[in-house]
Amino acid sequence: MFLKFRVLFLLFLAVSLPLLTLTAQSQPKKAAKPKPKVDASQQMEKLKKTPSTLLWEVSGNGLKEPSYLFGTMHILCLEDARLSENLKKIIKESKKIYFEIDMDDREQMMGALKYVRMNDGVKLSDLLTKEEYDRVDAYFKKKNLQIPLSMINRFKPLFVSSLLEEKMMECTTQKGMEEQIMKESKQYDKVIMGLETVQFQAGLFDSIPYAKQAKDLIQYIDSADNYKSNMKVMVDVYKKQDLDRMDSLTRKSDPGMDQYMDLLLYDRNRKWVQQMPSLMMEGHLLFAVGAGHLPGEKGVIALLKSKGYTVKPLKN
Repeated sequence: MFLKFRVLFLLFLAVSLPLLTLTAQSQPKKAAKPKPKVDASQQMEKLKKTPSTLLWEVSGNGLKEPSYLFGTMHILCLEDARLSENLKKIIKESKKIYFEIDMDDREQMMGALKYVRMNDGVKLSDLLTKEEYDRVDAYFKKKNLQIPLSMINRFKPLFVSSLLEEKMMECTTQKGMEEQIMKESKQYDKVIMGLETVQFQAGLFDSIPYAKQAKDLIQYIDSADNYKSNMKVMVDVYKKQDLDRMDSLTRKSDPGMDQYMDLLLYDRNRKWVQQMPSLMMEGHLLFAVGAGHLPGEKGVIALLKSKGYTVKPLKN
C-alpha cells in the first residue's frame, strides 16, 4: 500500500508537467507570432544534435571525482523500465543518490497526503458543474480506478488527472525509473536524498489556479484518445533517449502555459544547479531527475556547462 501511494504521489508531482504539455497541445491552435530573427551563429548552435542518451557524466571545475546525471520517466510499462549496465555500475559506485524528493523517507511520503488537498476546503465539485462532475465520476467508474471520486473530491485536480495517467499505459504493470533505481540501490545500502521536499513540490500546484486545473481535467477526459496517442509519443521519445525531441515537446505549450512551465520546470532547474556544486564536492553522486529537466537552454545540462562543468554523454 505504501509503495502504491508513493508511486501515485510521484505521478502527481512529476507526471503533471507532461499533462500540462499535452493539455496545451490539445488546445485549438492559435495564430503563430512572428519569430524573431536569429543570427547565423545562434542557428548553428541550435542545429547541434544532442547525443541520444539519458546518462551524463559531470566533471571538472574543481571536482575530484565525477558525478552523474540521469533522466527518469515516472511511469513506464515494466518491460520498458530497465536499467542499463552502465547505470547499474554508477549506482553501485555512487556515494549517494539524489532524486527530486527523498523517496526513502517513509515519514515524509506518508505525510504527503495532506499536501494533495486543495486549500480553504475547496472541493472539485465546487469547481465543476454538476454535469461535468458526473462526467468525471462516470469516467472513474469506467476505468475501474477502485477509488470513488467522492473520496478525493478535495484533492487538487492535477492529482486526480495523474491517477488517470496510469490507465493510459497499454500494460498491466507499470514502474517508474525511480523505483527501479531504488530497487537496484538497496542491495548496496545506498543513501537516498532529495533535491526538494514533498511539501515544496506539492505547493507548486497551489500556484496554478484550481479552476484551471479542473478545466484541464475535463479537457483530459474529453480528449482521452488524444492523450493516449500523445503519451505513446512521449514514451517512444524517452525510449529513444531523444532529448532534443523531448525539449521540443515541452516547449510546445500555448502562451498561457509559459508561466507554469517556468514554475514547474525552469525555476526548479536553476535551484537544483545552485545546490549541486557543493553536493558534488562530496564525490561521486548520482542525480536522477525527470528527463524533461535535462535538455534545452534552460535545462540542467546547459546550466551546469554554463557554470564551468564538463557534461559528457555516456552510453546507456
